[in-house]
Amino acid sequence: MFAMRAIACLLIISILSLSHPGPANIPLPQATQPDLVVINTPLPGQALQGDILITGNTSVTGFTACEISFGYTGDPTGTWFLIQRSTLPVENGLLTHWDTTTITDGDYTIQLVVHYEDGSLVTLTVPGLRVRNYSPVETDTPTPLPPSATPGPGSPVPPTATLAPTLIPSATPLPPTPTPLPTNPASISRDDITWTVGTGVGIGVGFFVLLGVYLGIRKMLHNR
Repeated sequence: MFAMRAIACLLIISILSLSHPGPANIPLPQATQPDLVVINTPLPGQALQGDILITGNTSVTGFTACEISFGYTGDPTGTWFLIQRSTLPVENGLLTHWDTTTITDGDYTIQLVVHYEDGSLVTLTVPGLRVRNYSPVETDTPTPLPPSATPGPGSPVPPTATLAPTLIPSATPLPPTPTPLPTNPASISRDDITWTVGTGVGIGVGFFVLLGVYLGIRKMLHNR
């Protein structure tokens, strides 16, 4: 009798377990967002005047420091002039100011270098920036700058995320055209030279004739 009751209890427990299954251990997909190093402004090809706001994002995993610099477009020496160095990450905000009135007008490139804890770095550049504080501004042709995907610390050093320069139309000065000089009206012909020489000879002969006559008359008067 006891065995029958035990078997009945086990059957009831089994039925209850099947009717109320526990939660399944199925992993749920999780959305991940990669860290991005971004320069939002200025844009490639943009004409700049005065104090410029450089904005973007450096709030990435493993961030330690960043530098923002500028250089001359097409400079073969690759020289960069530091605008600001920071150890504070910025999340989609103001990175620094750039006072373009302190440099000469011309075409420039700005560069953002982000350093990571593992020693790797990512470089982002904005080319074709036309500083025009003291010269006419051509038609503005800014180009949106795509974000740079930055791997987290411990990943291999990524390639430099340098954008191809944007071709900006520029006014090409025309070569100077030589202007012919006017014809010199004071030209001397061969006949003029002959007449001038002949006149000079005649005047010289006449002078000596008059001198001879004068001396002859003076001698006659003296003999009297």
